[in-house]
Amino acid sequence: MSQKLLFSLIALTFIYQLSAQITTPTIKEEADVPSYQLPQLLISERGKEVDSPAKWERLRRPEILSYFANQVYGVVPDQLDFHEVEVLDDEPAALGGKAIRKQVNLIFKKEKKSIKMSLLIYLPKGKTKSPVFLAYNFKGNYTVNADPDILINGKKESELSEEELKKFNKNKRGGRTSRWAIDKMIEAGYGLVTIDYNNVDPDKNDFSDGIHTLFYQPGQTTPAKNEWGSLSAWAWGMSRIMDFMETEALIDHKKVILMGHSRLGKTALWTGANDQRFGIVISNNSGCGGAALSRRRFGEKLSDINTNYPHWFAKYFHYFNENESTLKVDQHMLIALMAPRPVYVASASKDAWADPRGEFLATKAASPIYRLYGKKAIEMEQFPPVNTPFHGTMGYHLRDGKHDVTDYDWEQYIKFANQHFGLN
Repeated sequence: MSQKLLFSLIALTFIYQLSAQITTPTIKEEADVPSYQLPQLLISERGKEVDSPAKWERLRRPEILSYFANQVYGVVPDQLDFHEVEVLDDEPAALGGKAIRKQVNLIFKKEKKSIKMSLLIYLPKGKTKSPVFLAYNFKGNYTVNADPDILINGKKESELSEEELKKFNKNKRGGRTSRWAIDKMIEAGYGLVTIDYNNVDPDKNDFSDGIHTLFYQPGQTTPAKNEWGSLSAWAWGMSRIMDFMETEALIDHKKVILMGHSRLGKTALWTGANDQRFGIVISNNSGCGGAALSRRRFGEKLSDINTNYPHWFAKYFHYFNENESTLKVDQHMLIALMAPRPVYVASASKDAWADPRGEFLATKAASPIYRLYGKKAIEMEQFPPVNTPFHGTMGYHLRDGKHDVTDYDWEQYIKFANQHFGLN
């Protein structure tokens, strides 16, 4: 280890220990936002100006991506392909005959350990290849639609054990349909691929289960400080689903829209930064560690998210609690990593914890890289009024309402996808 790096790590450790003793109140008013200066998007670490897509891709993009990987979200320590695809269901006339329904398990194995990722797929009937929205769900596949044939963790209700039946609440079947405009997607010619994110890594501060365990070295029980937290694990899962979709004849894998809400909006952005196979990336109310600028410290800040969800990010990210200005990146640079692909950021007017204004400002601050590619970037100078969407190569809207996903959001995402994929 070089002396310079050693001193840097010692300094980071001191900052972390100091910040752990400091608590600051939540900022709720714009007047209380501290002054800040964003890191330069188009100036390399060696001070070279980035004035072309080639320089961006050769010089600046790798720097930014590496920093996010090692200091924020954590690196994936190895590679692992799916071992087996288990087809559980293939129904040609689902949702009243409008859709094809497929349910499959992606099985990952390493030595004696394995996990199953259970996918629910709806595709428009009568199309040879369909563009799809890919998105995690929070509560299980059976919650996204009232379809009685949606499996519970890969099983029919009649196949569940007594213990599994106790955990399964029939009243929750279709309980999250308000967040999933499946009929609108199907009618517009899009499919949906979804999975409970807990299949990949259970959302708790415990690294003894989920996908991490298949990657540990002998004697290892938790990720190293620069290795993947849960957000990187969920991003890894999205890429493995893309691997599968490339083998699925009915899915147009060149037209996959990656969408995520809240913590899964953070995941969508980080996935899109690492995996450029996704044609469009959508962040819905992703807030701190997602689309919102960290340096604004408005609503949820780094120390809040790292305290409440210590497993989401790499351990190194905790060193920046209460000290966001020492980060060499901010979230506009994460959004910029989607370029030149279309990216959409959405906020909600009554979602102060996620800092809607900070999400807009980050999207706007990422615009120079899109202009570098000759793409239509954010043109609004001021924070827009509610329900006035902007659709260029970059998209943004501030929806009236709370932290949620609504039909209004899906209507915008479908219009945005139509614009870029040439549908309808």
